[in-house]
Amino acid sequence: MAQILIIDDDPAIRATIEEILRSAGHAVISAVDGIEGVKTFRANPAHVVITDLYMPNQEGLETIRELRQGNPKAVIVAMCGKPTGDTMLSIAQKLGAVEVLQKPFVPQELLDAVEQALSGQSSEPRSG
Repeated sequence: MAQILIIDDDPAIRATIEEILRSAGHAVISAVDGIEGVKTFRANPAHVVITDLYMPNQEGLETIRELRQGNPKAVIVAMCGKPTGDTMLSIAQKLGAVEVLQKPFVPQELLDAVEQALSGQSSEPRSG
């Protein structure tokens, strides 16, 4: 069981991801944007951080930068549902995301990405 931090401004997506991860036995905490996510991570470091790339207040790429500056070994999964997502996910990987997910994705893709992130084995971008 891992502690996972979800950072996403969409309450429905956050709740769905939380449910999938909890049903797999993980402990889950969440944040509504990058600012809250970085504060939450600093107070309670998670094994894996799953962050959306497009959010108000602080977008995902800046969030990844901040997380990696404070903790270079932070394990980050980036996700995006915008048409420009492939480019943004590629940038996220260059900034240190170990896994990427294109929304929408199916539950197994999320679980596989988390498992790969936890095992330290990066893989190709997933899309659903």
